[in-house]
Amino acid sequence: MFMKETREFLESLGYPAGDCYDLPTSSKRFPDGAQYRVEIPSVEGPRALQAVLEEADRLGVTIHRVSQGSGIMLLTDEEIRDMCEICASRGIELSLFVGPRGTWDISALPFTPSGKAAGLRHEGMDQLVYAIEDLKRAVKLGVRGALVADEGLLLLTKEMKQRGILPQNFVVKVSVQMMASNPVSIKLMEQLGADTYNVPTALTLPKLAAIRQAVDLPLDMYVEVPDGFGGFIRHYEIPEIIRILAPVYIKFGLRNHPDVYPSGRHLESVNIELCRERVRRAALGMRMIEQYYPEAVTSKLGAEGLGVPATLKSAGI
Repeated sequence: MFMKETREFLESLGYPAGDCYDLPTSSKRFPDGAQYRVEIPSVEGPRALQAVLEEADRLGVTIHRVSQGSGIMLLTDEEIRDMCEICASRGIELSLFVGPRGTWDISALPFTPSGKAAGLRHEGMDQLVYAIEDLKRAVKLGVRGALVADEGLLLLTKEMKQRGILPQNFVVKVSVQMMASNPVSIKLMEQLGADTYNVPTALTLPKLAAIRQAVDLPLDMYVEVPDGFGGFIRHYEIPEIIRILAPVYIKFGLRNHPDVYPSGRHLESVNIELCRERVRRAALGMRMIEQYYPEAVTSKLGAEGLGVPATLKSAGI
């Protein structure tokens, strides 16, 4: 075997010896036994959320998770409560991004050619304090899921759960912007406290299959990718992605759209139409599953493991 000693060393540690070109079928599942769930990202507020659900009802698409990118700090209490109530009534996970981040901070580093590698990571301890405050506010309003993009904050969310600051059922979703790209680095994210991990958008099926061999947590996979992450449209790969990557969130971004981050009332009408189109794209993706992998198992709404928000009453609001 080529590079036999090194590959045996990796296997002795429990990792694949290389990328899995045989594309083994994953036997791993969500807690309810499902192989896949569907996520619609960039749902920037209650009106956009309503538009997503109206379109989903019209097209017959089941949406298990909606995520938001502008950040908890850029939503009012009323907006967060409204989104929680809507999602709780449907049994849908609501995942809001932690607001403070590198590109919202005063440093120019994330915008420089070399500094882009910093991504959305937090500079300094004060930014971590702000991020924790953002999470605490969201929890009080009923939120039970959030996106993080910093390894230190990820570890802190694990500590917060252990100390009761975050509920045990709070779903910590690691953003695609973390960019860990191989089985070992993603295993580290799992050990740091990730509940789901959004893999980079351009990984081949053999690379994805190798990651699945090393980790148990659900993986989030863009099958249509925003332009800033490559603009790929991988709809025909959806059946194979489900087969080899289960448990997986099939995530429908949108190619060829304006940047709406951070969003607000000035961009609300645009965001609403973008959300409707993401759901239409999801309907096209579901057709691929129906045609090529009809036996694939999906979750019912409200299934175990979904970060469904607490109602106002149960959250003590």
